Order: sequence, then structure tokens, then C-alpha cells
Amino acid sequence: MRALLCRTLGDAGSLKIEEIEDPLPGPGEVVVDVHASGLNFPDTLIIAGKYQLRPELPFVPGGEAAGVISAIGEGVGDWREGDRVILSGAFGAFAEKAAKKAEDIIALPDSMDFTTGAGFLATYGTSYYALKQRAQLKAGETLLVLGAAGGVGLAAVDIGAALGARVIAAASSDEKLDLACRAGAVERVNYTNEDLKERVKALTDGRGADVVYDPVGGDLSEQALRATGWDGRFLVIGFAAGTIPKIPLNLCLLKNNSIVGVFYGAWLARDPNAHAANVAELFALFEEGKLVPRVTQVFALEDYIDAFATLTGRGAMGKVIFKIRD
Repeated sequence: MRALLCRTLGDAGSLKIEEIEDPLPGPGEVVVDVHASGLNFPDTLIIAGKYQLRPELPFVPGGEAAGVISAIGEGVGDWREGDRVILSGAFGAFAEKAAKKAEDIIALPDSMDFTTGAGFLATYGTSYYALKQRAQLKAGETLLVLGAAGGVGLAAVDIGAALGARVIAAASSDEKLDLACRAGAVERVNYTNEDLKERVKALTDGRGADVVYDPVGGDLSEQALRATGWDGRFLVIGFAAGTIPKIPLNLCLLKNNSIVGVFYGAWLARDPNAHAANVAELFALFEEGKLVPRVTQVFALEDYIDAFATLTGRGAMGKVIFKIRD
């Protein structure tokens, strides 16, 4: 089978497509014929050796995909060949086939195609956990989303609107903000040419945002924290800007704010039952038409350098997907 291999840590230029042996399912495992794979920001960190999880070299990157089970190992009783599934994990998805533990796959809804399914779980799972469990977002509250046209940001806009929040989208271009508004944002801030704090204050009649969703980091984080209101919750999602901000903690004291970390991958491993309940709720919202995942950029696996560059250059809008097979 064809697979994108990481033999040396670095950027996408260190990767290479190779022909390797098809995987065989071990005990408790299944093999999935991958139809599409989702590219996420953590993938860029994993291949550089800068993520919390560091697989042994060589490895196949890719943390999520959708496809069809083609082989089943000993001791797997709940799955059958031909089942449509979503798979997750830290790596292994950027290949024509992937062997996964049975607990690392979930059924793909009949109404969801492979391309959508391949990009759903990481972004929507992260954002739903962040907004539901970590921020405890309530209907009628104001949600400020930074990086609102990126993968997790756009999912946060979509989910926030579905939960009844008033969503303010913040992004670096009007094109990105247009996409975020189509996903459910009712207000917008272009932080390339507008002061983020002052604009959010103006949009909230001086009260500030109840919840900030920040996957960007860098200089924007402090501005966004200053734009929160009393009892505001600031969600730390990631640092796409490349810089981990240093925050003056007196800002939290003055407005009774909370800075809340969001480590989705570790949480789902610690609380699989709550994660399963979240996934069921997300699929229900999708079936009801309340969530509309947007896949805007689809690449062939051979174009992996361009795909990674779209993500690292912060040019991605919506979800970036590799099309592995028809």
C-alpha cells in the first residue's frame, strides 16, 4: 500500500510517499481501507517532534480518517467487514490502509460521507468538549472565537451557534470572516486592521465576551483576555501563531476570569464514556442539520507539501482533507 512516511523529524519536506506492506490486524484490532484523512495542526507538530506524543521512527502521520473495515483481528466482536467507520489516534491515517484498536474507531453515520467524516472528530470533538465541559457555555452568552475560519475555530463557531450563543468571529481576513459568518457568527472582527479588544468591547456594549476560544496564541491572547467580561472563561486550545503567550495574571483577578486548558486527546482517554456521549450528541446535531461541517480544501496524498503549507501558513479555511481513494 501507499503511505506517507516520516523517517526523519522535521517539516513536510522530510516526509515521503512509499510503498509498504499492508497492515494485518492483531488481537483486538481492525484494518480500515482509508478513503479520506483529515490534516490537523497537531500533525505538523508530531512530524517535527514538538508534540506531547512522540511515536518511534519511522511512522505514518495522521490522526483521523474515514473508511471501510476490510479485516478483523481475533477478539473483535462488535465490528464486521464492510462497516463504515471513523478512526482516530495520534498517527497512522495518511495511508491507504490503517490498523487500529477496536476502541479507536466509531461508526460513521450513513448520512455522512467519507470526506466529511475524515475531518469531523478532531475539530468538532475538541470544540464541543471545550465549549460544553470546559467553558460550560450557555445559550445567550457571547462567544469570541479566534482563528474563526480554521479547522477547530470554524467548528467552534458552528457549535456555539447551535448551542444558542452569540458568536463573534475573529480572523485575519474578510474572506475568512465571510466563511465564519456563513457558519453562524453574527459579528466579526478583522484583527489585521482592527483592535481586537476595543472592537469586542464595542460589540458587547462594554461588557466583554463571556467565553473566548483561542487556538491561535501569540499576541492575540492577551488582547482577547482583556476583552472578556466578568466571570469570563478563556479557553486555551493551541498556539497556531507559534508563540506561547505570557499572560499577566492580574487580568484574571480584576474580572474574576478563568483561564481553562483544553487537552482533548488526554481527556477522551481518561473519560471514554463522556467522550462517547459527546460524539453521540454531535452526530445528533449533525443529523438535525444544526451542524454543517465545511470541507473547503481537498488534496491528493501526493500534494502533501502543499496541504501542510496551507495549514502552517495559516491559509486554511475550514477543514483540510487528503483524498486517499474514491
